[in-house]
Amino acid sequence: MARILIVDDSQSQLLGLKRIVEKLGHEVISAEDGAAGVEAAKRELPDLILMDVVMPNLNGFQATRTIAKEPRTSHIPIVLVTTKDQDTDRVWGIRQGAKAYVTKPVNEAELSRTITELLPK
Repeated sequence: MARILIVDDSQSQLLGLKRIVEKLGHEVISAEDGAAGVEAAKRELPDLILMDVVMPNLNGFQATRTIAKEPRTSHIPIVLVTTKDQDTDRVWGIRQGAKAYVTKPVNEAELSRTITELLPK
């Protein structure tokens, strides 16, 4: 069982992602915006992070960059889960340190496969 941090400011999205993660048998930690997500990542050191992009305080791109550059958290794979589906958004997200990019509405099979592939063995 892995510990997965979900960072999303939408309660409905958070609940949907939580359901998928728990169905895979993993524990969920959550944060409601990018700044809280960065703090939770440092405090909890999760095995993987699912990160929304469009959020108040610190957007998902900024939070991903911060987590990816921090020595204590740089090993944690981050999956951007967002409505932003332009190629430029994908490229920018990966350049910020994300390991994968999944668009909303989330395809459960795709997200499950991505989580399984990225979790440390």
